[in-house]
Amino acid sequence: MEISDRTLRRWRKDGQVQPDQRPLVPRPEPANKLSADERAAVLDVCNSTEFASLPPSQIVPKLADQGRYLASEASFYRILRADGQQHHRGRAKPPVRHKPPTSYKASAPCEVWTWDITWMPGPALGIFFYLYLIVDIFSRKIVGWEVHERESADLAAVLIRQAVMAEGCIARPLVLHADNGSPMKGATMKTTMEKLGIIASYSRPRVSNDNPFSEALFRTCKYRPDWPTKGFATKDDAQAWVKSFTGRYNEEHLHSAIRFVTPAARHAGHDRATLANRASLYANARSQNPERWSGKTRNWQPAGAVWLNPETEISAPEIRDAA
Repeated sequence: MEISDRTLRRWRKDGQVQPDQRPLVPRPEPANKLSADERAAVLDVCNSTEFASLPPSQIVPKLADQGRYLASEASFYRILRADGQQHHRGRAKPPVRHKPPTSYKASAPCEVWTWDITWMPGPALGIFFYLYLIVDIFSRKIVGWEVHERESADLAAVLIRQAVMAEGCIARPLVLHADNGSPMKGATMKTTMEKLGIIASYSRPRVSNDNPFSEALFRTCKYRPDWPTKGFATKDDAQAWVKSFTGRYNEEHLHSAIRFVTPAARHAGHDRATLANRASLYANARSQNPERWSGKTRNWQPAGAVWLNPETEISAPEIRDAA
């Protein structure tokens, strides 16, 4: 009969045989189905001069105001769809379903980086400096940064090369994710990435959520109490501020997403000893005063792998091997 035991038990629920609910089983037409004449009347109304340019959501209320009821709004849509008349109208582009972004998994440092460019206010209104920032999503460490007076693929390529050299991850399975701006997709940038063996990854057009690590880092940067809201007087001032911020962020900031250790410690693998000491401390405190603990101690296990846009389980090394 090509049915499972669970299906058979469901059909015999409460001692009564239930109807066959499988999708491909022919079903009798419902008794309240609209007749052919009623469906034709709906189509005639929709194609009339008065209502030809209106959707059913507008047609049904207008018919009600005229004291006419032919069918529900859902039935109008269903009849038009069955007759091939439910299409996008107007000059606006129809909605497009975008494919989900590619997922990447970082199980260790220097596997997945993201980068972006943000504006830094200059000495006068309308004058900006541009902060180029690269972050390792596994450790949240800032692995490269620079301040320039313009956006350029050439300048970005130099920064990427410097970061790769500094981290010593040449010819390793490294994914670099960015937005769709021209500096990210310039010819110089693409050539540099190919030479360094870096896999390029890009956000979907006009979807900032596909690059969340860089966006969150920019927010952390610009919401610092010492961020100069009136702007930086010179490029050197901007560079000095970013240098100070990067040092504090990498070496002193306890990041909540990685069990409150510093990005530099997690990047170097020193976080495990720190977290083990915390776990031991909490275990001793619980053993000394067990009545004060209603459950387990705080979780001080090292944070696991980090995903960029986790829709599919494809890790960075697998992507690299496939490429």
